[in-house]
Amino acid sequence: MRFGIVALAAAALLLVGCVPQPDATPTPSATALPFATDDEAFAAAEATYRAYVDALNQVDLQDPDTFEPVYAWLGGQMLASERRLLSQMHADDWAISGNSKVERAWPITTGEISTIGICLQVSDVRVVDRDGKSVVGSSRPDTQEMQVTVVSSRSSPTGLVIDDISGLEAAGECTS
Repeated sequence: MRFGIVALAAAALLLVGCVPQPDATPTPSATALPFATDDEAFAAAEATYRAYVDALNQVDLQDPDTFEPVYAWLGGQMLASERRLLSQMHADDWAISGNSKVERAWPITTGEISTIGICLQVSDVRVVDRDGKSVVGSSRPDTQEMQVTVVSSRSSPTGLVIDDISGLEAAGECTS
């Protein structure tokens, strides 16, 4: 059985439902995003997030080697948090099945730090503990609403890494 994983940026949301988090202040990169237009910057930010979700969907919590492609799309505190979370889920012998899917993405801000809105379909994702009991909160919506902040990175194929993911401040964007 192939295990997939919902965007772990929303892992806490997965367990308790979608709740906006306090604003985090991402650390800006030393240079502006390497794009000529806002449309190019948005396309790269969306591609970065989609690649991250694709990597998460390939994670097998029994095999920590599958975590590495996820880490390639993250920077700063997001990377540190994700490492802790995946390691804890592995240590706790949890299992995740199903895949998440980006339903919609749109630009919120562009510039040195860019933020995009995301509607992430998670209805097929199941998270269970070692006894097979679900650890997903009963109030988790089928679609997660979030904002994703990206910053410049020379190590990423898209030129960006994810610096922060939080609940979307203006909830309701994913219901239309």
